[in-house]
Amino acid sequence: MYGKHKVIVVMPGHNVERTLKRTYDEVMAQKIVDKVILVDDGSTDRTAAIGKTLKSVQVISHPKNRGYGAAQKTGYNAALKAGGDIVIMVHPDYQYTPKLIPPLTALLATGLYDCALGSRIIGGHPLSGGMPPWRYVSNRLLTFFENVMMGSKLSEFHSGYRAFTRKLLQTVPYNRCSDDFVFDNQMLAQILWSGLNIGEVTCPTLYFEEASSMSIKKSVKYGVGCVETALTYRLAKLGLAGSSLYSR
Repeated sequence: MYGKHKVIVVMPGHNVERTLKRTYDEVMAQKIVDKVILVDDGSTDRTAAIGKTLKSVQVISHPKNRGYGAAQKTGYNAALKAGGDIVIMVHPDYQYTPKLIPPLTALLATGLYDCALGSRIIGGHPLSGGMPPWRYVSNRLLTFFENVMMGSKLSEFHSGYRAFTRKLLQTVPYNRCSDDFVFDNQMLAQILWSGLNIGEVTCPTLYFEEASSMSIKKSVKYGVGCVETALTYRLAKLGLAGSSLYSR
C-alpha cells in the first residue's frame, strides 16, 4: 500500500526467465507493492513456472503469443478486477529499474496526475546508458511530430515505464488499441484526448543482452503506426475524421 492506495504492478512478458526473478526482487524491495500480475504472453521457456514460485504474483498465461499490447490489456483488466488504485507497468526484462516505482506512485497519489511516465530523455543521458543512436534519433523525431500533432509537450512518447490511476484505466478505452507495440502510443493518445494529466520522472536507460528490443523491421512498423496515430488524432480533433480509439 501507498497510503490508502493499493499498488499493483503489471508485467507483460515473453520468454523472460533469465530476468524475471531479478526484476521481481527489486519490485518487492520497494515495500509498497501489494500484488504483481505477470502476463505470460505465450512464452516457450520457464517464465510462467518461475512466476508461480514467487510470492504475491498472479500468473495469467496466453496459450499463444498475442502481442505486447494484448498482454497489457490482460494485465490492466486483471488489475482493475483485483482492486488496484495505482497500476504500474514494469517490463520483466529489467530494462527499466523498479527503483522508480515509489516516485511514479507518489506522483499519482497526489491526485494531480492520472498517468506518470519514466522518461529516458529528460535525464539527458540516454546514449551513455546504451540506447542505440538510430533509436535515439527516431525517438526524438517521432516525439516532436507527435507533440505538434497532439498539442502536447511530453519529453518522449515511447517509454515503456508507465503508471496509471484506477480512474484513468476506467476512463480510457485501451481495449480498443492495437495488440502490437503501437498500443503504448495509442493509449497515450487516448489519455491526451481525454484531458487527463501526465507527469514524467527521469529514468536511466538500461540496454543489455537479456533486455528485449524491437528489431529494425518491427521498429519501422512501430514508427509508421505512431505517425498514423498522431495524424488520426489531429484529424479527429479537427472533426475531419472519426476514430474508434477516441469515441465513447
